[in-house]
Amino acid sequence: MRGTRAPRQLLDVRTIYAEPAALELERGRQVVERWPGAEVVEVPSAQRVQGVHDDASSVDRWVRTKTEVLALGVRKTLTARRNERSANWIAPSTANGCAMACAYCYVPRHKGYANPITVYANIDQVVGYLQRHVARQGAKPGPDQCDPAAWVYDIGENSDASVDAVVSDNVRDLVTAFRAMPTAKASFATKQVNRELLDYDPQGRTRVRFSVMPHRMARLLDVRTSPVAQRVAAVDDFVAAGYEVHLNLSPVVVHEGWLEEWAELLEEIDDVLSPAAKAQAAAEVILLTHNAGLHEVNLGWHPKGEEAIWRPDIQEAKRSQNGMENVRYRARWKKVWLQRLLDLMAEKTPWLTVRYAF
Repeated sequence: MRGTRAPRQLLDVRTIYAEPAALELERGRQVVERWPGAEVVEVPSAQRVQGVHDDASSVDRWVRTKTEVLALGVRKTLTARRNERSANWIAPSTANGCAMACAYCYVPRHKGYANPITVYANIDQVVGYLQRHVARQGAKPGPDQCDPAAWVYDIGENSDASVDAVVSDNVRDLVTAFRAMPTAKASFATKQVNRELLDYDPQGRTRVRFSVMPHRMARLLDVRTSPVAQRVAAVDDFVAAGYEVHLNLSPVVVHEGWLEEWAELLEEIDDVLSPAAKAQAAAEVILLTHNAGLHEVNLGWHPKGEEAIWRPDIQEAKRSQNGMENVRYRARWKKVWLQRLLDLMAEKTPWLTVRYAF
């Protein structure tokens, strides 16, 4: 059934498109060894594989490609990018793409007609860069919406780290590295419950942000993810394992009866989370954005989902922070809808601090 698979069941890798330089690295060899039956095809670039990302017919195999294909490359640019929303910095990605298939995901907007996982094998360079970057920042001068004391680095902007952890040890290495950085904290959003992460011993230096939305809409849009009820139920276990655990109310999709569905979910969250989990929790609230190019791709594999998220009658064009031309809910209505949800949160989950909302 859609949305019920464990992380390892998401992947049945048959082909690995690999840059030669990645195959020379220990992490690259580890990835190949995890799927000994996969065919390894050398390519000049793992980010834009000819016949995969540029082939319009790949849309017909959207989910199958995510299941059977990996790309293996070397991260060329090591740069931490300022964010100041969810995190202070966006760390250099150690993966790009996802085995899950959420209809609204922004990553495929850059990828063409396919979005399998690309994993970067030069993890030692990434970790070394981050250690030096954190050291240069020194102590955080004061609290902000990202964190009261630590510099926060998002390590999963273009992928889901819970699934990346199945492909390689990159996520484990990052959690281990941040454990030794008293002035910094790693952070990633996820829609997958990977209980193997409970053994990583983060010691409070990694923040997991479980993304949630009402169950009915999640069943339609969150394709191949852990059910929302499982994500909510996992919060206490991850807190007990040493993670800081926040919630992403994201994306908020407006439709007939949407606020009533959010009320039910917030009541469920209030019932399930323990006092300890509530005491450390915070939330981000993000209303849906979409993209015309992704809309056209989605029509080829999940048209029913587009009925919910492509709404020209209530959406308008916007240029996002990353420079992309997207669509969002019309500003005058979005402001009203956002406030209604925030008011509902204040009523149903008064303990849940909202770090930022847009």
